[in-house]
Amino acid sequence: MLNKNLAFIFEFGQVLMIKIMTKIDKKIIWVTGASSGIGEALVYQLNQLGAQLIISARRAAELARVKEACKKKQGVHLLTLDLSETETLEEKCKQAIAIMGPIDIIIHCGGISQRDKVMNTSLAVDRRIMEVNYFGTVALSKFLLPSMVNRKAGHHVIITSVTGIISTPLRSAYAASKHALHGFFDALRAEHEKDNIHVSLICPGYIKTKISFNALMGDGSKQNTMDKAQDNGMSPERCASKIISAIERNKNEVYIGGLKEVAGIYLKRFFPGLFAKVVIKMAVT
Repeated sequence: MLNKNLAFIFEFGQVLMIKIMTKIDKKIIWVTGASSGIGEALVYQLNQLGAQLIISARRAAELARVKEACKKKQGVHLLTLDLSETETLEEKCKQAIAIMGPIDIIIHCGGISQRDKVMNTSLAVDRRIMEVNYFGTVALSKFLLPSMVNRKAGHHVIITSVTGIISTPLRSAYAASKHALHGFFDALRAEHEKDNIHVSLICPGYIKTKISFNALMGDGSKQNTMDKAQDNGMSPERCASKIISAIERNKNEVYIGGLKEVAGIYLKRFFPGLFAKVVIKMAVT
């Protein structure tokens, strides 16, 4: 009986994988923030599933490293960009389309975080985080949108955060940038549903990446330490697998993380007064 159950599970897994491969195979997908963390994990899995990829980040050497680690290197193309340089992003979109043709899916993984109190955080840091996390992401989607509307096909996938829905201490600018993404892309979805444009807002909780290590302090310097919660978080590989599943199902909004992070979203939604008391005592680093 056990062997039969195992055989069924294996067969079901194969069928599910074939289904996924059928949908992802040959899709032209552009991944920003592809040189580390969730973005890098997505690149490897999408590459294995047969997607044609453009991968972007600031550091060309790191992008080259990621491509070298891919099993199907011929399907991976590099395009360096800096999300804070919004004046360059229209041209980057033209280059991406020139490399591969019209983009089927753009996955926005690029971003930076923050670890400091409001009164210690300079406006320059607030602006930098908004420039990268919000304006850079929005600019790329705006510049790609006309070609998607013309083809009546396209998918914007935005890796926001649980803090795109709830805010915690030491993340004021980061949470603000992620909240802003929800506001913008919910509107984009509503405006272009008739054009067959999909929007998926992905809200990870604690994922074991270097985002906290690279998070900005109030003076703009990096934190240079790993948060305990981050260090004990979900692996980027498991997170990437869940993101791909959400893309395949055209999910509007998905929460990925441990019980506490996801429970916090529902606590905020249904019991905001209680959440306000709880968040004060939360261990957020």
